[in-house]
Amino acid sequence: MLQKTIFAIFVLIAIAIRVLAQIPNNGFENWTSKGSYYNPNSWGCLNDKTALLSKYTCERGTPGNPGNFYLKLTSKTVAGIGVVPGIAISGTFDQTTFKPLTGFAFNQRPVSLTGSWQYMGFGSTEGFVDIQLTRWDSSMQVRIPVASAHYILTGMEMNWINFTIPLTYADGNKPDSCIIVLSASGSVPTDGDFLYIDDLAFSGSMAGISDNEQSANFKIFPNPSCGILSLDLSAQNSGQISCRIFTMDGKLIKIMNTLDASLNTLIDVSDLTNGIYLLEIKSNECVEKQRLIIQK
Repeated sequence: MLQKTIFAIFVLIAIAIRVLAQIPNNGFENWTSKGSYYNPNSWGCLNDKTALLSKYTCERGTPGNPGNFYLKLTSKTVAGIGVVPGIAISGTFDQTTFKPLTGFAFNQRPVSLTGSWQYMGFGSTEGFVDIQLTRWDSSMQVRIPVASAHYILTGMEMNWINFTIPLTYADGNKPDSCIIVLSASGSVPTDGDFLYIDDLAFSGSMAGISDNEQSANFKIFPNPSCGILSLDLSAQNSGQISCRIFTMDGKLIKIMNTLDASLNTLIDVSDLTNGIYLLEIKSNECVEKQRLIIQK
């Protein structure tokens, strides 16, 4: 009985670890041997591109902070190519343009990315960390940005320090994928630029659009919109209604008072930039919201 209890505890711990480890190989403990070098599991890098010249811009550093290993990115001069950036992407990327191609499945709404790092830049452009959370919109057949962050590595950090990079949200829904780009250099890499990084994790939880907001009792047309928006309030019971438009981070940017529920109302949204907003209808009886997309 005791053995079964201990086994059950270990199973629960293992499940908890899998749930918390949202970023594949987030501690960079798992590497695949390629003979003379190693590549980090679940992360794309440029080692295969430069291996014939025995140059590796992505290496196992040890000891980790914590653990056995950390990710060691160093921009290096490669004969016939120039300075190749030390870069890693949580998925795959184009070996020529360095643009991400795929990421990993992810459906949470975290507040920030955390971890520990050291870094140093020797050129005029700094390294960076870029995070993109997106989702596929089947009705529009496009990929919608949900949240993002782009952090520039200014100055230097020669000892391990903890970092927190907050995410900025542009959509109230959950994402379905995530891409993280880690780069020791900017657009013009310099030999010797480095970024050491370990113990990546997402923290916190950002509230999204609730079910009642998704099924609000009014209609928007067209949506996406680029200029004049038609608001159908005929299903509302109250005669006098106010309308407000917010950015996804809660900033009020437009307000229209005393709308008539018996009429279709035209709203000029041509002054709004491309993006995703929340349109709120408020009456004496309730407050309802819907997602509004501006696409010009």
